[in-house]
Amino acid sequence: MNSLSGKPWIWSFAATVVVWVVTVLFTGGSSSLGLTQAALTFAAFSIVVGIGQMFVITLGPGNIDLSVPATMTLSGTVALKVMDVQDSMILLGLILAVAIGVTIGVANFALIKLLRIPPIIATLSMSFIVQSSAIWTNRGLRIKPPEALADFSTSYTLGVPNVAIVAAALSVIAWVLLEKTIYGRWISAIGQSPFAARMAGIPVDGTRFVTYVLCAVLASLCGYLLASFSGGAALNMGAEYLLMSIAVVVIGGTAVAGGNSNVPGIWGASLFMFLVVSMLNTYGFGAGVRLILTGLIIIGVILAAGGKPAAR
Repeated sequence: MNSLSGKPWIWSFAATVVVWVVTVLFTGGSSSLGLTQAALTFAAFSIVVGIGQMFVITLGPGNIDLSVPATMTLSGTVALKVMDVQDSMILLGLILAVAIGVTIGVANFALIKLLRIPPIIATLSMSFIVQSSAIWTNRGLRIKPPEALADFSTSYTLGVPNVAIVAAALSVIAWVLLEKTIYGRWISAIGQSPFAARMAGIPVDGTRFVTYVLCAVLASLCGYLLASFSGGAALNMGAEYLLMSIAVVVIGGTAVAGGNSNVPGIWGASLFMFLVVSMLNTYGFGAGVRLILTGLIIIGVILAAGGKPAAR
């Protein structure tokens, strides 16, 4: 138990279980299955963007991607417009969404490296450009996704939401990259000390470049899925995922100072965030009270998780 309690991600899962039990007890247990499926569905989108943000934050202090919401909006808008409600265009829409992510990731790093702009300013500036492109592309229209894609994103396989299965597959890939590849060791080393990593022969700039591109690609994939799930792309569809993508990383146990990432924690934190809002809605709290209580609960979880020093 002592070994388990020392894992940073265990606290987010513990908080998730507590909130789930409280909510189910209030409803008499009648909504347990529906609540679980809803939590997995809506948490999946936070998980996908959270993984990308986690990679960037692992690079160390100052590294963060604020262009995530705009990237989601542009990729979802353009992909749906190109697919034009045709099932035969689904693959092309996916390829285009990934290409948009790659382009934005390259542009972000170009601002950071070539113009020597701090990441928080570079990605914020890029978000305005990308969001403006989304507005120009969308022109206030809500284009529907192809029927097959909409059915996939809103359906279940063996009772598990398909979007959660996609998030799980991406999580496994992320875990393998972090724990089993040289790339994972490189970003951890850079997060602990960029100078020492450079002296050790690690390609710091190349690793950072790949990381920012990876984050943008995951945001694009999330936008593609979210637009399909919600029945169309909206200009504000990525807005809530700016703070959410950062919150799930922090609550999930990833070190804000860099050098230490945590894939399982992203799941616990994303489920926790959804269930907190669901619980407060169930108890009939107003929007203002919900925000205050959500903030206090998040602080409590972070304090509990920070009770033990992280292993180095």
